Amino acid sequence: MFALLSVVTIGMMSAASAHQLHTASTTVLFNERTGNIEVLHRFFLHDAEHAVKQLFDKKADIHQLDSTQAQFSSYVFERFGLQTLNGEPLSLKAVGYEVDGNNFWIYQETPIVDGLKGLRIKHKALHDLWPSQQNLVNVEGLGPIQSVTFRQQDEWLEVRF
Repeated sequence: MFALLSVVTIGMMSAASAHQLHTASTTVLFNERTGNIEVLHRFFLHDAEHAVKQLFDKKADIHQLDSTQAQFSSYVFERFGLQTLNGEPLSLKAVGYEVDGNNFWIYQETPIVDGLKGLRIKHKALHDLWPSQQNLVNVEGLGPIQSVTFRQQDEWLEVRF
């Protein structure tokens, strides 16, 4: 009986902590067809839901309220940035956001800069809430896919083409 109780307790603890690793992913896509660098942020809706209640208001509803979705998007825009390797900011324009299944997507874009040899990237979203938050950024469209992962202590990371 004790062994069964131990197995059940461990199983419940595993289920409760199954989503303790907070992660988000972003794709920075060089789209030659449009002439833009397109940025696609994907957050787990579960994480975004908890974040907006802590960041903004206990009644914030990222599932239903456009105002909460816009507020969370603005929060992400303030914590994400692209620069040239010389530190010149690339001005990202908001394109939109949406709830899609279990994900909350946020979209940005900026024109492709001629002669770009690499990027400096910053992604601090949700690091102020969860020290374990990891933000993966994949850069696609200029050679092999390159990835950087941001942890709380990271500021600017680089990829080179």
